Amino acid sequence: MYKFYLLMLYLFPLTVFCQTKGSLQGVIYDEEGRAIAAATITLNPDNHFLEVEEDGSFQIADLYAGVYTLAVSHMGYKNYEQSIEITAGQIAQIKIKLQKDTHTLNEVSVNDKLVQSDNLISATNSAMPVTVISRKQIELMGSRRLDEILKEQTGIAIVNNIAGGNRSVGVQLQGFSSEYVMILIDGQPMVGRNGGSFDLSRISVTNIERIEIIKGAASCLFGSEAMGGAINIITRHGALQPQGVASIRYGSLKIVDATLEGETPFAANRGEANLSANFYHTDGFNVNNRYQTSGTTVPPSDNYTSQGRVRYRLAKSTSAGISGRYGLRKSVMTRGYGNDIYKDHMDEADLNASAYLNSTYKNGLQSLSRFYFTHYNWDSKIEWNNGTLGEQNNFLQSVFRLEQQFAYRIAALSLTGGIGGLLETMNDRSLGDIPSMKNGFVYTQGEWQLTDQLQLLGGGRYDYHANYGGRFNPNLGVTYIPAAFLTFKAAIGSGFKTPDFRQRFQVFTNPLVGYTVLGADIARTQLLAMRDAGQLSELRNYTFNKLQQDGLQAEQSNTFNLTATISPSSKWQVELSAFYHHIKNQINSFQVATATDGQMIYSYLNLPKVNNKGLEASVSYKPLPGLDVSLGYQYLLSKDQSVKDSIRTGNWPYYNLRNPATGETFRSKTADYWGLENRSRHMANLRIFYNYKPWDVGLTFRVNYRGKYPFEDANGNYYIDRYDTFVNGFFLFNASVEKKIFKKHLALQITAENIADYTDYLMPGQLGRVVLAGITYRFFK
Repeated sequence: MYKFYLLMLYLFPLTVFCQTKGSLQGVIYDEEGRAIAAATITLNPDNHFLEVEEDGSFQIADLYAGVYTLAVSHMGYKNYEQSIEITAGQIAQIKIKLQKDTHTLNEVSVNDKLVQSDNLISATNSAMPVTVISRKQIELMGSRRLDEILKEQTGIAIVNNIAGGNRSVGVQLQGFSSEYVMILIDGQPMVGRNGGSFDLSRISVTNIERIEIIKGAASCLFGSEAMGGAINIITRHGALQPQGVASIRYGSLKIVDATLEGETPFAANRGEANLSANFYHTDGFNVNNRYQTSGTTVPPSDNYTSQGRVRYRLAKSTSAGISGRYGLRKSVMTRGYGNDIYKDHMDEADLNASAYLNSTYKNGLQSLSRFYFTHYNWDSKIEWNNGTLGEQNNFLQSVFRLEQQFAYRIAALSLTGGIGGLLETMNDRSLGDIPSMKNGFVYTQGEWQLTDQLQLLGGGRYDYHANYGGRFNPNLGVTYIPAAFLTFKAAIGSGFKTPDFRQRFQVFTNPLVGYTVLGADIARTQLLAMRDAGQLSELRNYTFNKLQQDGLQAEQSNTFNLTATISPSSKWQVELSAFYHHIKNQINSFQVATATDGQMIYSYLNLPKVNNKGLEASVSYKPLPGLDVSLGYQYLLSKDQSVKDSIRTGNWPYYNLRNPATGETFRSKTADYWGLENRSRHMANLRIFYNYKPWDVGLTFRVNYRGKYPFEDANGNYYIDRYDTFVNGFFLFNASVEKKIFKKHLALQITAENIADYTDYLMPGQLGRVVLAGITYRFFK
């Protein structure tokens, strides 16, 4: 803990260092004279940016004297650019009128094509639908961890992977589980998954500028792990003046969330630096009082995060930068079932570091060279109440990544491309050193404005894996705007994902929960040895025979998306979307045997064909200045087509449908098949955001609904039907209120989550009611 306070003391001077120079004030409005909120301003040559206020106004203080280029962008309007001269000791004032632009690609929420000095790939380069969550939304919601933000978005669910233990919590995106959704920070992939799930609660929202969510195959942009989509976290940068933030929140479950952040320009605005630190503590929570007599199901933990980002302009058209992030989570979870009491210890650490060089040449070519390193270390052990040690696990994973990006514009055609490679090393206590994996890739993406109403967006990426060969993944998007209020978009893309080490080699046993997981490459040998030794009470021959002698196959997907956006006025926007994902050789876990001590044994198999298809709808309404009301809904069907084929042909055990309550048995029909586990057919949300500027008060009220979804097969026919175990549908209600005082230096906030206190023992990661009070002080002049 003392290290955290030392870091806070180190950062504090940055927040108070300030110089008096010139200032810039302005207002942005449309052709009808109405203020435009949430427009983005970029101030060059240093690429500083900020978002304007609700009334369209903005102010930038402490600027060095000189000539700047001011650029303004906003969804649905033409980009604006103007030179402005700043004089020391004076305030320059400007009024900017933006004109409507029929070329702009619509997205949900914030839609700006921001220039990123350390990544030339923008989310708007994707042919797939994109949602962007702004920093203002994050702050007003009062969210603390990344999973809390994402679970309130349309088409996204946060789910527990029970086979991975209570800490295995991941994101589900349009039916794709966490294994198929890539998590990135500033365009660089993060590593470290538990049971295949990337636990988003590891990531603090501190220092996040915005979050970009790509729904559908994003392999063309980011690589194989983005087969189902990508979530790119953009951290804060672009300091206009020395400033800082200190905040602390405290409340239910003894939750403590403390943050200190500082940023400053330096070297006559040629450089900028941003540093932040966060400490988060929770005592955990028990949702399973029905069976667990003591301890928690949501683990108590101490989380430490520090991150920094520095950029320096070497010349007029060349800049360099470095960034780093270190996260540490320490957790000891006590669990008791009657007289059986034990402690589950876990330490988890991840390190991310990157460096880049960005140059723009006279012919317009932009070049970006970047290197990235990430390391993940996971240690866990079980300690019984008598002091003896049970299962111990240790896992190390490192990735070294080198990439060269290019960007160039030729008339109406914008091109982005790159080439690179990565080396991935792993070590597991149960397996020792695992052979390293080497990947190479090359990609290109382009936007072509054919006419005022028609735009094409497309590209391709070739990935080569040392063990699985190469694969080319193309994508193509078309945008057609027949009228200013109406936009149609169609997109098609493909994805490719190779099996990871866990699915191939892992041997993992959790004696407390009662299961063992065997990697597919070693499962047959292990199971045959256990059978010969008399250690199996059941061997599911049907599943065992499907374990392939030559190991798992790489997964492939094709994605199709159609979207219509209707904007009848500046107050209303309606978006309707249909999606279809066809996955070949999807990897899923199956029970293959039962040990003599009752423990279940799982392994991994390829499913021949899986389809995720559905509809999404969203409506946003702005009846008053500062008031935003939005509704979202998703309908999803996710099914393994081979199950339907097995039911049709009457294969064992699929032909059998049994009611466990009565013992009645029926002949199965394809209509009896519900779909894959953990997928809700219906999800919806309502969000109300209100910012009353005269009082500097912000209010939110949010409702999230998740329909019932299957938990597990309860009648032994290997597929989900109406007689199996389901989690009931439920509502979650959240609210927050924030008041700013002392010229917006001080903010007081109260947040309430899960107001109705809904819990279910089949959802071990869902907290009960949580109420927090927070105070934030912003250091600026």
